[in-house]
Amino acid sequence: MSTRSPAPAGAPTSSFDLRPVAPAAQRLRELVRSAILAPSSHNSQPWTFHIPINCAFVELYADRTRALPVIDPDDRELTMSCGAALYGLRLAARHAGFTDLVEVLPDPDDRDLMARVRLGAPHIASLDDEALFAAIRQRHTNRRPFVARAIPDQVLELMRRAAAVDGAMLTILQSPEERTRVADLIAAADRRQGANPAFRRELAAWMHPNRARSHDGMPGYAFGLGDWASYAGPIIVRTFDWGDGRAARDRELAIGSPYMAVLWTVGDTPHDWLAAGQALQHLLLRATIASVSASFLNQPVEVPELRALLRAQLDIPGHVQSVLRLGYGPRVEPTPRRDVDDVIR
Repeated sequence: MSTRSPAPAGAPTSSFDLRPVAPAAQRLRELVRSAILAPSSHNSQPWTFHIPINCAFVELYADRTRALPVIDPDDRELTMSCGAALYGLRLAARHAGFTDLVEVLPDPDDRDLMARVRLGAPHIASLDDEALFAAIRQRHTNRRPFVARAIPDQVLELMRRAAAVDGAMLTILQSPEERTRVADLIAAADRRQGANPAFRRELAAWMHPNRARSHDGMPGYAFGLGDWASYAGPIIVRTFDWGDGRAARDRELAIGSPYMAVLWTVGDTPHDWLAAGQALQHLLLRATIASVSASFLNQPVEVPELRALLRAQLDIPGHVQSVLRLGYGPRVEPTPRRDVDDVIR
């Protein structure tokens, strides 16, 4: 019998104070507090932030010590994660009462500097921005099965528009045939990754027991594991080729999901990856407002030849950056986050 795990270390427990009257340094720290709740591959949280002494701006940097070289050798997913954090930073600035002035990849000689955000003129946040901001603390990746319940067309359209605003496209897979083709590619990628000892070691390194004090990575409860199973999980993942078993489970999960979608961009450069990350966080927050859950089945995007096949089979006129499943699922606990002091330079 599994036992319920305690609240995860690093999970947000209080509301944010972003009032314009707050001291400048504290105000910028609170912006960062919103940014670090963004999703990231393996919950690796591959970012750091710099606030200068004059508090003129916040800089977002890629933390490549947290890279995933096996599944993400080009740091594409790492850059997308930074883009998701950037969207949270910008949204928090608007909530705080300022326009957000953003420079993306501002220094060609420093590829780690992802963006610089300045607080511009006073600005009254719209009701829509306030709703999106409130959803930051409610958005959690949900890896559980979803119920067979239709998502209203207007919600799907709002998610598509959210992606488009930030420079990406969201394609909802409409037909069972499309979902089956994608599910087959997910299973094929699972078999390849599960047979790769380097992949298994990398994944296991980011899996933690439920009662671990880690402030990053994926605790067992994120996969529905009880406390005892969460201790065994990383050992099993690291030791055995579980590709066939996971392929069967993920294929069933994909086909059984009410909705699947792909997020794509026209180009495939760091600029595009940052745009995709911002679009991803925007559309996920939009989904959260409507109580729609989401999780990722990015395995075929992480295998180059399968990524190309995915693009061809879905006739995508661009580059697939993420595969999502969407639906209504049970409440899940948030994964842990590092403290603000740990991510500010």
